[in-house]
Amino acid sequence: MTVLILTCEEDVTADMVVAHLNATGVPVVRLDPADLTGGVALSGEFVHGTFRGHLSSGGRLVSIGGLRSVWVRRPGIPAARAAAPSAWLTEEASQALYGLLRGCGARWMNHPDAARRARHKPWQLRLAQRCGLPVPATLITTFPQAAREFADRYPDLVVKPVSGAHPQDPPRAVPTSRVAPDTDFAAVAFGPTLLQRRVAKRADIRLTVVGERMLAARKAVPDDADPGEVDVRFTPSTVPWCPVEVPPRVASAVQAYVRDGELAYGAFDFAEDADGTWWFLECNQSGQFGFVEVDTGQPIAHSVAEWLARPGPQPQAHVNGADSAMR
Repeated sequence: MTVLILTCEEDVTADMVVAHLNATGVPVVRLDPADLTGGVALSGEFVHGTFRGHLSSGGRLVSIGGLRSVWVRRPGIPAARAAAPSAWLTEEASQALYGLLRGCGARWMNHPDAARRARHKPWQLRLAQRCGLPVPATLITTFPQAAREFADRYPDLVVKPVSGAHPQDPPRAVPTSRVAPDTDFAAVAFGPTLLQRRVAKRADIRLTVVGERMLAARKAVPDDADPGEVDVRFTPSTVPWCPVEVPPRVASAVQAYVRDGELAYGAFDFAEDADGTWWFLECNQSGQFGFVEVDTGQPIAHSVAEWLARPGPQPQAHVNGADSAMR
């Protein structure tokens, strides 16, 4: 049985997992949907009530029925690198690839439907609230007056994108930034704006969930840190990430989050305040973990490889499988 990894060509995070799979002798095929009709080919046959499907990448042929798991890590846009790319070809390639894979019975990390839903920031915030995670006061709006009133109630705000990275090639991360006190918010009318009460944090927390396993790391905010720099991704710091225990109430709420979201993997970001409360900021359903593993030595890549290598396929009743979301 083979592990299929859908990701772009340059993905160090996937490289780390592939190394573990190779070391244990688990067959693995890695392909980028962007290479469809070029370096990647597919075929599916529905005859006499049976199905046979195959994928080819880099000269390797794999049976879709022989997949034990599929890791949707960071796939490119289907057929984006075809000889004559088009929106029509992308839709055709997407439906063909994911349509063939959806019925294969393999275990997903994460199922395309669950992954698509989990990327929606408003959905994340509501699910986090429902599961009992503390969420900073947040407003998503195109009404300037609503933004002004929200700023009156919560004078110390940050602004961040609703969707995440800017869709250029390659995608560009957009930093979370503090909102100036004299902002008039007129520009809010031109696009949805996410405003959130700033958490005066003493540390950043990254909690990586792989099946039932939780691996948390903490990065303390230096005493001399610039209060205007609120995004840990863009803040220079020599402070390393260190392993930390997950508070029981947070662990219980996160378990509910991944169960209800039908996720087998999630990278949760929290801001820890002076009282030790972990405030939920977001959950990236395909977030990177290499930088945490390098600092902490936590076996995240090994945990992902172990999950992917477990026997499959198995019956699925929901998006991610009734029994597979937490395994």
